Amino acid sequence: MMKKILIGAAALLTMANMNANEDKNFNYKVDRFADIEVLAYEVPGFKDLTPQQRKLVYYLTEAAQWGRDILWYQNCEANMPLRQELEKVYTNYSGDRNSQEFKAFEKYMKQVWFGNGIHHHYSMDKFVPEFSSEFLSAEFAKNGVDDDVAAYLLDVVFNPEAYPKRVNQADGVDLITTSACNFYAPGITQEEVENFYAQMKDTTDLTPISYGLNSRIVRDANGNLHESKFKVGGECSKHIERIIENLQKALPYAENDAQKKTIELLIDYYKTGDLKTFDDYSIVWAEDTNSQVDFINGFIESYGDPLGMKGSWESIVNYKNIPASQRTETVSNNAQWFEDHSPVDPRFRKAKVKGVSAKVINAAILAGDAYPATPIGINLPNSNWIRAQHGSKSVTIENITEAYDMASHGNGFNEEFVIDEPTRKLLEDYLFITDNLHTDLHECLGHASGQLLPGVDPDALKAHGSTLEEARADLFALYYLADPKLLELGLLDNPEAYKAEYYKYILNGLMTQLMRIEPGKDIEEAHMRNRKLISEWAYEKGKPDNVIEYVTIDGKTYIKINDYEKLRQLFGQLLGEIQRIKSEGDYEAGRQLVETYAVKVDPKLHQEVLDRYAKLDIAPYKGFVNPVYKPQFDANGELIDVEITYGEDYPTQMLRLSKEYSF
Repeated sequence: MMKKILIGAAALLTMANMNANEDKNFNYKVDRFADIEVLAYEVPGFKDLTPQQRKLVYYLTEAAQWGRDILWYQNCEANMPLRQELEKVYTNYSGDRNSQEFKAFEKYMKQVWFGNGIHHHYSMDKFVPEFSSEFLSAEFAKNGVDDDVAAYLLDVVFNPEAYPKRVNQADGVDLITTSACNFYAPGITQEEVENFYAQMKDTTDLTPISYGLNSRIVRDANGNLHESKFKVGGECSKHIERIIENLQKALPYAENDAQKKTIELLIDYYKTGDLKTFDDYSIVWAEDTNSQVDFINGFIESYGDPLGMKGSWESIVNYKNIPASQRTETVSNNAQWFEDHSPVDPRFRKAKVKGVSAKVINAAILAGDAYPATPIGINLPNSNWIRAQHGSKSVTIENITEAYDMASHGNGFNEEFVIDEPTRKLLEDYLFITDNLHTDLHECLGHASGQLLPGVDPDALKAHGSTLEEARADLFALYYLADPKLLELGLLDNPEAYKAEYYKYILNGLMTQLMRIEPGKDIEEAHMRNRKLISEWAYEKGKPDNVIEYVTIDGKTYIKINDYEKLRQLFGQLLGEIQRIKSEGDYEAGRQLVETYAVKVDPKLHQEVLDRYAKLDIAPYKGFVNPVYKPQFDANGELIDVEITYGEDYPTQMLRLSKEYSF
């Protein structure tokens, strides 16, 4: 899902600085283990909110944190019982905490926390423990774990065949039976699920619900499939009741009637599980552009489902960064111009773009599928017909991008992978600006652009839908970053600035993102496939004109872009084709694009990238700990204000969440 005043580069940098750390000694780096670095982020301007807004933020953050266990449960059925016993071992361990066995266990514990379960949040592979089964078995015994439970959990941890992959995207296999995610009960096949929903869908309905979004598929006593919904009285009912309780506490502090109605509809949806109510909520939420405080809360993105239908639970509470939002408002106010000039078949353009709004936000809390790893931009609702008829809301999370930027200073990446000093200077001067603009255009316009032809199933692209949708939004943003319109609007002040993002994008898509892949593995995560698809396709189609070139200098491989204008034309061509695929529901053409350009890895280049990265000691993945909100109550138990604090370390935060927001 993942980004009217003239705003030049200098002004954008000024806005970034306004959003920068209020405390110049703020410590962004919190923890480092395996392939992960945990950061902290500041929440600028929280103290400047009104007391009513701070109270609203507090109860929304409480509602957010009560959904944590829902995601763990969705990710794999083994996650919750295993986490409970692992945390007992971690807390109660009485031996040498500097021993090799315990250090290896601690690393595994931190990985499981970060992945919201036993699988890596990006590769989807199960974590491999570096401690012995004897160590864990002995610790289970010390903590009084039942023998049968201990045997099951030891099998979960040490048996490579038990729950090996959370989401499998390999072509030609049953994606459900080979995926460990808990959206489908054991023994249910992909063919059964596809037939189940094919019979349920009304292809003549022009305002369809998001079928399957908030449910698990289970088999009844007669062997028939049915949906078990996440709602009060259904799946994860106790946690949903606590979410509702805090949403109800937030209601008196709503900023306006539209926000109050949004919260009320979300409560109704959680009580009933009715996806029509979810659509009503989504419409009111999308149309509320006046509230400064905002939030998402629910079953939203479908990357965790191999069929791309079921929503993983997530929440982000935020408020508007008013100065920085001038640039996103400039983008959204010109949405119709961008749509009209898009390099796609006019049949697939929206004749009238409705309700596109965009803003820059400061995240106040990250939760569920947005924590610890988080997006940097969001565009919702995901429903195509709601976007077309009621519009969408886009955000760029600038205090998160700021934290990434501050933590990356001086890491040596540019010196190792960027081809020459002029290109490094270009990235230094313009990458932060163009990266944020790319996110703005991707989220605000890219996802909101285009339309399906009448009668096309929104789920027609099946397992490849997420990859192709992210590619479509990225291509829209890349194409327009180089458009003179951005200079005219004052969003950039240098016609060469877009080259910084073009270079970084191609370098990442062809080379540097490979540091996230284990040797011998294919690319499977949707966003990584998207970037590989775009970069590899542009490289192959640009060969006759040598648009993109691999260059070897002193035995190292570099990317050189020889013709940026032709590269932009290639982006436009691919955008046109992917929009056609989506608009027509052309599954086979989409599958061919993904399988041809997005999946396979050159093993020699891959190993070179891994070796060069190893020397830099840069963590391939980053995520965050949240700040802590401390409520202040009066003698009658009434909330009078909220204080924000920083400095909680990673294990402390994870153990606190398990203690305070779990049954």
